[in-house]
Amino acid sequence: MKKLKNIFIEGPINPAFIAESITKHTVKTAIGGHSIFLGQIREDLMDDKKVKAMDFTTYHEMALEKAGEIREDIIAKYGLTCAHIYHSLGKIRVGEICLFVFTSAPHRKEAIRACDEMVDRIKKEIPLWGKEIWEDNTHTWKENK
Repeated sequence: MKKLKNIFIEGPINPAFIAESITKHTVKTAIGGHSIFLGQIREDLMDDKKVKAMDFTTYHEMALEKAGEIREDIIAKYGLTCAHIYHSLGKIRVGEICLFVFTSAPHRKEAIRACDEMVDRIKKEIPLWGKEIWEDNTHTWKENK
């Protein structure tokens, strides 16, 4: 059985980790283009209350299986050199990064299309839930869109 790559990071995704990931790809000289999506916690406003954080949870094993399936499908469909998914778990404050998707291909258009499709599939298919935590410490489960 193939070992599943862990896509989850406890807490926010550090910008230094993103920079290191980009740097590691400079030795892969067949790559002509990268596309990166960064998901950030937004300060939504509802009923005069602001979101102060999101708390993410998942069904770990199923999520890893689905993420691997999505990744392999996208690599094959777009002829990618590589593709990476990282998602936060736990409490992530407004302004912090919670999702990092990174695709690389010989040509930019494939990398861009692949990244866009990968983000859409992550939001629709991976069993991952976010609870909005409001400034008054109440919470609401958020639907992925």
